[in-house]
Amino acid sequence: MRRMTRKLRRALRGLSLLLAAGMLLVPVLPAAAEEVTWQELSQPFPESRAVMAAVQGGSALEALPAESMILVEQGTGKVLFEKNADEPMPPASITKIMSLLLVMEALDSGKIALTDEVTCSEHAAGMGGSQIWLEPGETMTVEELLKASAIASANDAIVALGEHLAGSEEAFVEQMNRRAAQLGMENTHFVNATGLDAEGHLTTARDISAMARELLRHDRIVEYSTVWMDSLRGGETQLVNTNKLVRYYEGCTGLKTGTTDGAGSCLAASAAREGLSLVAVSLGSATSADRFDSCRGLLDYGFANFTTCQVPDVSDQLARIPVRGGVLEDLLPVADQAPAVVVPKDQADQVTQQVTLSEGLTAPVEAGQTVGRVEIYLGEELLGQYPVLSPLEIPAMDWAHALKMVFSGALRLK
Repeated sequence: MRRMTRKLRRALRGLSLLLAAGMLLVPVLPAAAEEVTWQELSQPFPESRAVMAAVQGGSALEALPAESMILVEQGTGKVLFEKNADEPMPPASITKIMSLLLVMEALDSGKIALTDEVTCSEHAAGMGGSQIWLEPGETMTVEELLKASAIASANDAIVALGEHLAGSEEAFVEQMNRRAAQLGMENTHFVNATGLDAEGHLTTARDISAMARELLRHDRIVEYSTVWMDSLRGGETQLVNTNKLVRYYEGCTGLKTGTTDGAGSCLAASAAREGLSLVAVSLGSATSADRFDSCRGLLDYGFANFTTCQVPDVSDQLARIPVRGGVLEDLLPVADQAPAVVVPKDQADQVTQQVTLSEGLTAPVEAGQTVGRVEIYLGEELLGQYPVLSPLEIPAMDWAHALKMVFSGALRLK
């Protein structure tokens, strides 16, 4: 009976709905896809409190409809706004950011390939919530399951991938928790790979931003997280992204929605404009519309008020450093590549740099050895730092070098 029900539902998903007023055929959403209706996903954003938050900041951001929020710059992790960001909460399908991170790392390391075929187990086929209704024994490629997980948040697909990687969901979850610890996600504990409600399955907005930033380091994920619509099984199964920001928010690069009774409506959203990349996380919203309102407000605020600033070259501030006991008496250091920093737009011209050099070095000196540092400040706030390096190798003076120098000097005297 269960098998027949799945086949019936799969067939129904393959149909299309006629929209009113003679609009074109549009594929239906996968069953139980984050409890978001097609009508909601197909409508642009209305004017909302997000607009006010972007302009006013402060209390307007606090009033955005989410229990916990954070806005960070993607590259550095600099926090631009936070509210209850360390409150442990159930994350629903935002959990899949960690699941997808492990999949992307396995792909990049060559442990698995997009063309690998994965056979669905009874356990994976039994997942509830969002799914593509995999049958036990059905085979799909890693790429097909990756699409289903990243676009339509399919629980059966991500569990099948986890089993392919680790042998079982339990072993995969152990890997998820180990990776979370490596990323410094101190308030996170995963119980499953999907985000379905489970006792003790908790994380925080800050921890989510950390794993989202790490996932976005894998450029390939954006090939899936930015897709609005796709299909599987030769067009029989339609995939529609549960994150409407992908379609309606300029520069959106993903990332993951989540909805359960225990978590409410959640969203981790990423976007990039004019060299500035942001990650916004909202947890515990009452409705799906509220989570989009919250993240849209955070992102709008970030893009309206902050910019990426490339600090100027400091070569003219670098002095020669004496070298004791070397074949050369001193060296002129060079600054490493300076990092970009994120600052308020109206303070971009107030960034300063402070150079600190070693007072002296003792040979041998390695090429590329750190011999100082440059600190970047905005007022008294340290924004970042980068090293000053030796541009060359300076061996220690020994008898062979000394005799060579004496001989060379004698030849020059002639």
